[in-house]
Amino acid sequence: WRQGLMFAPRDKPNMWAFADIIAAATPPGLFFGRVANFINGELWGRPGDVPWAMIFPDPHSGGVPRHPSQLYQAFLEGIALFAVLLIAIYVFKARRRPGLVAGLFLVGYAIARAIGELFREPDDFLGFIFGPITMGQLLSLPLLLFGVWMIWRAARGPILTGPVLSNKP
Repeated sequence: WRQGLMFAPRDKPNMWAFADIIAAATPPGLFFGRVANFINGELWGRPGDVPWAMIFPDPHSGGVPRHPSQLYQAFLEGIALFAVLLIAIYVFKARRRPGLVAGLFLVGYAIARAIGELFREPDDFLGFIFGPITMGQLLSLPLLLFGVWMIWRAARGPILTGPVLSNKP
């Protein structure tokens, strides 16, 4: 990212297009982060009776079978979101509308996070915030709204025909 920051002031790229590149590269990192959460036995899921439920070694998990919510989130936030962004970029040429890929990422991440939170045990110190709503779901709402705004803005903006990062005609 340092190279990106050094590149940006010199060439004055379209910052929305720059955000698209960063957003498209983020899901693999989210995937590996969630897999690391699983390997470390942290952020485990709610108790469940599915055949793949696991008993985590953490004494705070209660020794009951739980959803491997880290793997659910690795799939949703990493693999599925990455696939959606790749389809948007390569099939629908989304990078020609600066900010569209970043907006899709934010909307996709917010939805994936909200779904994953349905299976994740809320943090002990927070619990549920409003009824069945967790802090992760609550924090996904601003991401969703900002992502929708970015998509709306990109859809109304110009279609780039030259180099995607350039502000020059």
